[in-house]
Amino acid sequence: MVITTMRFRKKEPVPLYDNEDSITNQNYVVIDTELTGLDETKDSLVSIGAVKMKGRRIELGCTFHRLIKPSSALKSESILIHRITPNEVEKEPSVEKIIREFINFCGNDIIIGHFVSIDMSFINKEVRKITGSVMRNQILDTSMIYQYLKKKYSQRDLFISYPGEIELYELAKRFCIPISDAHDALADAFLTAQLFQRFIPLLIGIGIKRIGDLLSFGSPYNKEIRYRVSGEIVNF
Repeated sequence: MVITTMRFRKKEPVPLYDNEDSITNQNYVVIDTELTGLDETKDSLVSIGAVKMKGRRIELGCTFHRLIKPSSALKSESILIHRITPNEVEKEPSVEKIIREFINFCGNDIIIGHFVSIDMSFINKEVRKITGSVMRNQILDTSMIYQYLKKKYSQRDLFISYPGEIELYELAKRFCIPISDAHDALADAFLTAQLFQRFIPLLIGIGIKRIGDLLSFGSPYNKEIRYRVSGEIVNF
């Protein structure tokens, strides 16, 4: 994979919740995307997957999965990963239609993803073209939550360091989450939702019970994020 650097542009969201609300009584939407590549200036969305959560409960009947006719050419290296071919997306809707559906699906829910700033950079690039602004939902990154938990539970086997540990599939294995043969945006969103589901009792165990506390360290809005994209991050 080409090594590149991606900056997450901070844009403060409109508060749509009470900081005192319980993390177990919050509405979430867990997302993932498939891309033609990782260059935000040249590449584009191929698909978006999402699943709703209410606290720890994953709402299996409330999902979103759309293929998109990309605005840039599919590359062989990305096809090897997500297995979406040009023929499959040739007659799919344009990104504008899908983005409008996605905005409606998310509503005011807090958005969760693994390295979510990458997904949101591509999504907001399209949202900005359509609406002149960006999505104002709050965002949580499961990779950031994991790193916070690792500091608090450093003596537990679940948090022993090893190469590539922060990659989604590696964390899923560590937390005994079955990995589907399917590699698509919805399957990976469901995987991320299960990971967040595992994190909730660990968070409560160290006193993180309010959504405001969780957002204070789990949201890219609270710091400038630069992701160094390497061979360890293969989900695009």
